[in-house]
Amino acid sequence: MQNKKMFLLGTIFCGLMMVSGGAYATDDVVVEEEVVVEDVADVDLEQISADAVAKYDVTGSLFQQITDLEQEKILMQLEKERAQLDLELDRLAAEKIKLHMEIDTLSGRQEQQQQEIETQKAKLEAEAARIEKEKESWLAEAEKKATARVASDTRPTEEGEEPEIDITKKYRLVNVIGAGSQLQATIEDLNTGQSKRISVGRDIDGLVVKSISLYDGVVFVGSDGVTQNLNVSSGK
Repeated sequence: MQNKKMFLLGTIFCGLMMVSGGAYATDDVVVEEEVVVEDVADVDLEQISADAVAKYDVTGSLFQQITDLEQEKILMQLEKERAQLDLELDRLAAEKIKLHMEIDTLSGRQEQQQQEIETQKAKLEAEAARIEKEKESWLAEAEKKATARVASDTRPTEEGEEPEIDITKKYRLVNVIGAGSQLQATIEDLNTGQSKRISVGRDIDGLVVKSISLYDGVVFVGSDGVTQNLNVSSGK
């Protein structure tokens, strides 16, 4: 503030010098200047300072140039941040589109998997129905064979009746293996020498294996109901 006052006083003093026309040669002029300076000192320096500041034109000044540069710098920074924000918004939009595409893909995969499950389920149900049908057919055939066996067991064999095929002339019993109901027998073809493994229910040349035992050997029954026995002594 003291410097500002001195500046104003100097300015006023220079002005007075220009007005007085440089009249420093006489003692009278010096006295007048001293009186004027004393009068100016009484003026409100604060008001003079305010008026000077208000009338000061900053256009084209260094201060104005610095201010303009700072404003441009701020504007450039704002533009940079705005461009960065636009890029971020674009990235978020792309991520949103990608997310929607992934959701659609997952939904499609889920529908495809559901369709595959339904297809496999239908196949399994069809396979189960086929197996059940085959089971029923097998049970019916087994029941039919069992009925035929019961009928053959109760049918009397007429004296002198000859079977359609004499099993003892075609095969010989080699051995009987196993235990309980799991007995199996090995028979040998007398013509070719080939061996066959047989079990109960097996069809051999039109004859069905009725039973297998360690003591009685193999009992066959033909379609005519006539039974034949093949034991170790047969075919020798």
